[in-house]
Amino acid sequence: MTHPPLIRPATRADIPHLADWNVAMAQETEAKTLDRNVLARGVEAVFDDPRRGFYLVAERDGAAIGCLLVTYEWSDWRCGDFWWIQSVYVVPQARRGGAFRSLYAAVRERAREAGAVGLRLYVETENHRAQRTYAELGMTPCHYLMYEEALARAE
Repeated sequence: MTHPPLIRPATRADIPHLADWNVAMAQETEAKTLDRNVLARGVEAVFDDPRRGFYLVAERDGAAIGCLLVTYEWSDWRCGDFWWIQSVYVVPQARRGGAFRSLYAAVRERAREAGAVGLRLYVETENHRAQRTYAELGMTPCHYLMYEEALARAE
C-alpha cells in the first residue's frame, strides 16, 4: 500500500491546480463546463477573505494529487458552525489511494479543534461510489433535500 499523502493548507500558488480540478470535477460529475476565468477568480476570493473558507491540498511524493474546500454555515439552532466540504477532487491516477480519506481526517481534526458542530457535504444522487466512501468515514445521509435558485451570474 502506498504511504498516506501529506495534507497541507493550499496557497495562492495552488490556484491554477484548484481551478483546473474544479473544471474537471464539474465535467466528470455533472457534465458541466465551467468558465475557468470566473472559477479562478472564485478560488482566489477564498484566499482574499478567509471568512469564506479554506482549501486543503493532498500531496504524494511532492506532487499535488487532490484538494477540497471548506466553507462555513452558522447554525443558530446549535450556536456553532457547520463545516461544509466542497469542491472535492482527486486526480484519477491517485483515486482509491487514501487521498480523500486523509483530507477528510484533516478537516475533521481541524473542525473539532475549532469547535465546529458538524461536517456536511452534498453529493450527486447517482454518485454511489462517493456515497459509500462517505458512509465508510462515518457520515450518514441527512433528512434534508437541497433546493436552489440562481440569482446572478459572475462575469
